[in-house]
Amino acid sequence: MSDDRFEPYDGHDHAGHREEHEGGGERHADTDTDTDADAGMRTGPGNGADGTRERGIPGGPDGGGGPDDGTDPGAGPDREAGPGHFARRPPPRASVEDTDTDTGQSLPSPTPAPAPMPEPLTLEHRVLKSLLGAWALAACAPEETAAVEEHLGECGACADEALRLRDAVGLLQRPESLDLDPGLRTRVLESCLKRRPPRIPVPDWACAYDAETARLDALLQDFGDTEWHAPVRLRWYEADEAATRRTTVAGVIAHLLAVDGLVAAALGLPDPLGDLADLAPGRATPSARTEAFWRGAHHPPTRSVRAPWRAQTHDLVRTVSFTGSRAGRMPVSYGGYELPLHDAMLDRAFECWVHGEDIAEAVDYPYEPPTGRHLHGMVDLAARMLPAVLEARRQAGQEVSTERRLVAAGAPGRSLRLEIEGSGGGEWLIPLDSPAAKGSAEHEVAHIALDGSEFCRLAAGHVAPQEAAAGQVGDKAAIRDVLLAAASMSRI
Repeated sequence: MSDDRFEPYDGHDHAGHREEHEGGGERHADTDTDTDADAGMRTGPGNGADGTRERGIPGGPDGGGGPDDGTDPGAGPDREAGPGHFARRPPPRASVEDTDTDTGQSLPSPTPAPAPMPEPLTLEHRVLKSLLGAWALAACAPEETAAVEEHLGECGACADEALRLRDAVGLLQRPESLDLDPGLRTRVLESCLKRRPPRIPVPDWACAYDAETARLDALLQDFGDTEWHAPVRLRWYEADEAATRRTTVAGVIAHLLAVDGLVAAALGLPDPLGDLADLAPGRATPSARTEAFWRGAHHPPTRSVRAPWRAQTHDLVRTVSFTGSRAGRMPVSYGGYELPLHDAMLDRAFECWVHGEDIAEAVDYPYEPPTGRHLHGMVDLAARMLPAVLEARRQAGQEVSTERRLVAAGAPGRSLRLEIEGSGGGEWLIPLDSPAAKGSAEHEVAHIALDGSEFCRLAAGHVAPQEAAAGQVGDKAAIRDVLLAAASMSRI
C-alpha cells in the first residue's frame, strides 16, 4: 500500500465536511505499529472517502496555518482516542501529602500568608504636618498613615497638634448616652404588671414621679466627690427677667429634698427640714424652704444627701399608692398657692427631670427627656395652669394685651391655640380673658407651635420667651403674654 494514501492529520476541522466524511478512514495492519499515537485519526475534511487528498488544506504541506494556530477546538491533548469523540480534560489528582491517610479525603489548602504591611513613605516634615488633619479624620491612605504615625513618635510638636486635632474630631461627634432608653423601665413594668397585677398599684398620676426619681438616682449612683461638688447654675424667670443661682450637684439634690417635703408634709410624713420648717404659712414657698435648708446645714451638702432624698421619694410613692387614687385631690400648699396631690406629683416629676438635666450638663453627660406619656402629663399641667397665671399677671399690671373682654364663667372667649409637637404633644385652647372662661376654636386669635421638651424648658425658665416659639400666627400681644406667663411659672 502506498504511503501517500493518508495525509497526516493537521488539526483542522471544517464544519462543512465533518458530517459528510465522519468515520470514513480505514485502519490497516501495516500502519498499526507506527501510528499508535494517531489512533484518533479519522477521515477529515481534507481526505476523500478512499483516503486520497481532495484539495489543499491550510496547515498541510502546501501552506496555511499549523496545528498550533488555535483554530480547532477539538485539536490537541483534549482529543479522545477514537473517531469523532472529544475527551474532557480530567482534573488534577491530589497530592499524597494533601490527603488524610485515615479518611482518604483531601485536606484543606493552607491559608495564604498575610500581605506585608506597607512600608512608611519618606516624606518631608511640612508634608507630614499637612496630613495631620486627614490622619485625625482617618482619611489617609495606609502608606500615609504609617508615615504619619512613625513621624509622631519622633516630632513632639506634631504629636501635640495631632492630639488636639483628635480631640476636636471627638467634639464633632454627638455624644451618645450609655444609659438605657427612658421608656424601657416603663415598658418592662407594664409587661410585668399585665402578667401579675400588683396588690397595691401605683396611681397613674404618680408614675412619672416614680420614673424620673429612679432615672436621676441611676445618674447619681456612680458619682465621685468631684462630681458631687461640680458647680451647677440654677435658672428661672423672675419679674420677666432671667435669674440664676450657683450651687453644686449636692445642693440641687438638697433643693429637691426640701421641696418634695411639701408633699411629704401634706401626706403626714416627716418633713426633711425638721425645725427649719417652722416658716410662716404664706412664706413656706419652695424657694424659702430651699434657702432655709441651705443656711441651716452645718456644712455644704455632700454625697450624704442622696440617701435621705431617695428614701423620701420611695416613701412618697409608697404612701400615695396606699392612699389610692381617691387621695389625688388632697391639697398641697406651695406657700402662695395650692395644687391637688395628683398635680403636685406631676410638678415634682417635672422638676426632677429639669434638675436632672442641670446635673447632667454640669458633669457633661447626656440626659434624655421623659417618655412621651409622662411628658404629655407635664405639658398638660402647665397648659392648665396658664389661665390662672395670666390672671395673676393681669392683676399685677404685667399684661401686654389690651384686647381683654368681659366673659362670664364657662362662656367661650378669646383663645390661643397651643400646639405641642413630638411624642408628648397635643393641642390646648388657652382662654385669654378669664381663667373661668372656656377655650373656643371659634374665638381663636393666635396660634403657637412648640416642641414638647422645648415648652417644658420654657416653663422651667431655661429658654427665653422670645426664642421659644418655633411657629406663631395671630395676635402678637397675646402670644407674648402667653410665652411670658409660661416662663414666669418657673422658680428656683
